Amino acid sequence: MIPTGFAGVEAQLWLWMVAMIRPGACFLAAPIYGANFVPVQLRLIVALAVGIPGLATTSFVLPADGLASFAGVVLVASEVLVGLALGFAVQIGFAAASIAGEIIGNAMGLGFSAMMDPATGAQNPALSQLLSIIGTFLFLSMGGHLMLAAIVVESYRALPPGDAWLAAESIRRLAYFGSVLFAAGVSVALPVGFSIVLVQIIMGMLSRTAPALNLFAVGFPAALLAGMVLLAIAAPIIGEGLVAAMQAGLEESRRIALGN
Repeated sequence: MIPTGFAGVEAQLWLWMVAMIRPGACFLAAPIYGANFVPVQLRLIVALAVGIPGLATTSFVLPADGLASFAGVVLVASEVLVGLALGFAVQIGFAAASIAGEIIGNAMGLGFSAMMDPATGAQNPALSQLLSIIGTFLFLSMGGHLMLAAIVVESYRALPPGDAWLAAESIRRLAYFGSVLFAAGVSVALPVGFSIVLVQIIMGMLSRTAPALNLFAVGFPAALLAGMVLLAIAAPIIGEGLVAAMQAGLEESRRIALGN
């Protein structure tokens, strides 16, 4: 027989598990939170800390037959879908750094240079990894991780558990938001990438006027040196572009949280 003081423990544990689903799915798809170097235990604790206040703002009641019923499965599926959409929107804006780094790296001739990304475990170009690290610092400095947690809490008001299905317009807008990612990455890389292309065009003209000139021996160091100088000059512009892309991702996530 269960002691009187522990009669409501099981129901409370089920509520805590429901509270962890949406933030956990969001942090799985979001930058920094979903990185491989973040322990799963820490991710679960943060998801519970964010989910409990959000669930407290609603009048949620567990399905009569529990989460193992059809209504419970639908509830879990809707919570996972909303959480993934919230985190994925921020991840799209954050990925502009990788796209910009890949474009600039290929223009500099560093496309063959790759290193292990600790966040995903995949091989990324070295310059993409550098801009991703800079983007991580900028994301933390602007309080993006706290904004994302606040967005998750706000989502419980417009999309309460049990009635949290995304509208078709929200899903369509999230899919089209990927084009914003590509445009943001190209705009960030354009000043440096276009200048390096001009350097390569000049080297091509020199190779035509002086056929004895070894293009590979002179062109690659020239493009590499020009890229390093241009990166140092354009660092403030690149930083502003990355911040704008991440803010756009947070705004898209907030629109989804508000059910717009």
